[in-house]
Amino acid sequence: MGRIAIMSFIAELRSKRVLIVGAGTTGKSLANYLQTLGVEFSIIDERVEPFDGLEVLSEIPDAIDFDLALVSPGWRKDHNFISNLNSRGIEVLSELDFAWSLKEELNPKQRWVALTGTNGKTTTVQMLESILRSAGKSAIACGNVGTTVVEAVTSENRFEILAIELSSFQIEWSTMPRYEAVAILNIAEDHIDWHGSFGTYANTKMSLLKRSDLAILNLNDPEITLRSATWTGRKVYFGFGSPQVGEIGIVEDLLIDRSFVTTTDAAEVIAELSDVKPAVPHNVANAMAAAGLALALGIAHPLIKAGIANFKLDKHRLETVYEADGIAWINDSKATNPHAASAALLSHFSNIWIAGGLAKGANMDELVKRTKSRIKAAIVYGKDGELIARALAEYAPKITIYRIAKSTSAPGMMDEIVSCALKIATTGDTVLLAPACASMDQFSSYAERGNLFTQSVERLVAK
Repeated sequence: MGRIAIMSFIAELRSKRVLIVGAGTTGKSLANYLQTLGVEFSIIDERVEPFDGLEVLSEIPDAIDFDLALVSPGWRKDHNFISNLNSRGIEVLSELDFAWSLKEELNPKQRWVALTGTNGKTTTVQMLESILRSAGKSAIACGNVGTTVVEAVTSENRFEILAIELSSFQIEWSTMPRYEAVAILNIAEDHIDWHGSFGTYANTKMSLLKRSDLAILNLNDPEITLRSATWTGRKVYFGFGSPQVGEIGIVEDLLIDRSFVTTTDAAEVIAELSDVKPAVPHNVANAMAAAGLALALGIAHPLIKAGIANFKLDKHRLETVYEADGIAWINDSKATNPHAASAALLSHFSNIWIAGGLAKGANMDELVKRTKSRIKAAIVYGKDGELIARALAEYAPKITIYRIAKSTSAPGMMDEIVSCALKIATTGDTVLLAPACASMDQFSSYAERGNLFTQSVERLVAK
């Protein structure tokens, strides 16, 4: 894909006919920006649903000669829309590359850092935002987190720093940005249906290293340590052990930096474990990664401590929605893959595990093998609930499985799930919604799934 000459990227853009591929969140942000410039554009998507009064096409019209196509990240490169554009010689830019081109003209001194991983991305990038704002920086968490990168770049706020969460899709589509530092949190099975294999998915995640000379990497993740071995940039590892020179780690109840220090034998306290809430292992790892990126940006250690202490998890991430009679009801609806569900299950000792939905091609065997000692009973539902049930039956046959039939009513089905959990939970148990699957077979989003769980608990348990 070639790049539009940057004599004046925006001035040239005003004279082009643009096609936006994708009418979701990213497509809407692209459309909003092009409207402010008065650019002539069309929108195409497989689902033809008008938004903001704009028509959405279902196929690329042959009669229109587009000069540029802007693509949302969820489209596979072999999709017929993309093949059509390539065959016609139309320049194709991802939203991220488009944003970088705008940034180079609108705010060339803006600093970008990026992170990816199978799980913990949103929490970590928001934690980094908290750190940067505690340090007095004009910064925003954006990307695969709510605010698109185009929105952040074109904002009137003219942010000093963008903390960008990147999905594997965004990384695969991106060729332009250079980041002051990147972080890779973890790599486990996810989006196999999109990438075709775990190897391709993992390689895509690791290809983020090509976009920077400094990487913050998880020492406790074997896929990351193996796949980063030949990369020649500066590697700063973080992990749960006492840090060696050049690492970030833990000594007793302190997060310690031995990488961004003045001498090789020096060490600085980043924060106390009690500053991280909740201080469960995967969230402590998130804090170390966020601290590493902040240190790469030159933020002082005391300011990092303040930013971590000020940070609170979003809803649907290990959210305690009710607690009574020694039973905790936890909403971790954001656990949309096995790796995330594993972290949630290992954060508690006796779980009534609620799981199911769309597995996206993931295998549940390793999840069950790793966490079976923490599962008292399982309640499965949804399209791939039986996939989880089969793994439990094979690797943890003593665990009782309760199956919830598909319902035409998402609230009604969640009421059935919560009622089932209420009958079997006893003092010391955690009723944990950590589905290990995407939500879209029964719910509109993981947020709706989590909200309905919370509402059912409030109505049926806390009454």
